Amino acid sequence: MQKIGILLPRSTYYQTISFDVFQGLKLGLENLKQKEYQIITENIGFGADKQQCYRAAEKLLLEENVSLVVAYIGHRTAELLRPLFLAANKILVVLDAGANLPLEWPTCPNIIYHSLHNSLGARLSAQKAINEGFNQGALITGYYDGGYLHTYSISKSFEDNNGKIVFNHATGYREDDFNMEPLATHLDQFPKTALLSIFSGDYVQWYFAEINKKFKNKNLPIYLTPFGMEESMLEKAEFASEHIKGITAWSKKIENSHNQHFIETLEATGRKPNLFSLISWESATLVEKIISLLDIHKTNLNEISSDLKNYQFETPRGIVSFDQKTNTTLSPLFEAKITDKNGYCDIEIENEITNYKEEFEKLTSFQLENINSAWYNSYTCI
Repeated sequence: MQKIGILLPRSTYYQTISFDVFQGLKLGLENLKQKEYQIITENIGFGADKQQCYRAAEKLLLEENVSLVVAYIGHRTAELLRPLFLAANKILVVLDAGANLPLEWPTCPNIIYHSLHNSLGARLSAQKAINEGFNQGALITGYYDGGYLHTYSISKSFEDNNGKIVFNHATGYREDDFNMEPLATHLDQFPKTALLSIFSGDYVQWYFAEINKKFKNKNLPIYLTPFGMEESMLEKAEFASEHIKGITAWSKKIENSHNQHFIETLEATGRKPNLFSLISWESATLVEKIISLLDIHKTNLNEISSDLKNYQFETPRGIVSFDQKTNTTLSPLFEAKITDKNGYCDIEIENEITNYKEEFEKLTSFQLENINSAWYNSYTCI
């Protein structure tokens, strides 16, 4: 029986995140039915405590002797764990929200990144605003979301396509400190501004409630990134405008047999499918592939990494493949809009984006000199 380690996060506003990540991996492995697996868990809190993350990974490798480790963490924490996994000659599969941009894109054969691509979605969301006729943009973020470099991706992409950022606003941290009053003053002067908006979790609900309070029936042009389009939070968010659009990484509305099977399997256990259960469900296929390559190549992780780069597989999002340069998975993204469902939000898929690989290559070429993020937290984990 193969032993798989998993580092589980916690979050105050995605309170089921550890259960979602665990169940996604567990059900994904059971769905494959080719080998027997034992999953060993360790908790890493919000992912911000470097020593806690290191000790948890070390315990899985040394005491539990797992074959590999799956972890919902970001690039910065993964880099801290790199020497440990190199010394152990084991593979770390990072479940990456894609909210940050690394100063250097990873090439270590011991670390594989399976991503939800929030920064790439931010880039494409900015392009969508430009393509729909907006050349003035306001960057609107939550306090926490604004600390990640998807903010740089959305603003730079808007400017690279001849747009201009004319306003920036980061909201407060708590609901009683969440205020859109500065936006009202700005829109009096620049009424034709696209709201390039980066929010996740409860912040999406607070955002739309504030938009309704101050701009009801004005149908402000709002553009969201993938975590802003997360359905489990949107279904509790007030419908705030007839012009809310953006990019989604996954939706229950994606029509393919793999998505239908994923949704039915999760719901049969009483769990609500979301981005976290999705990415860990998909990682089960990666785990199985890595285990099979370990049988072939033994401890030669360079050969395993080389084989993985040519691997692709079908998922609820579509076909996942690897970017050859960065050890990062690539998967389709979708243009979507928000529709009114009894006063609350629902998603409608408009188009599947076909040039996501080319756009990811452009994203990885961004020069990040003097640009950095202070957050070590796993994204959405506060």
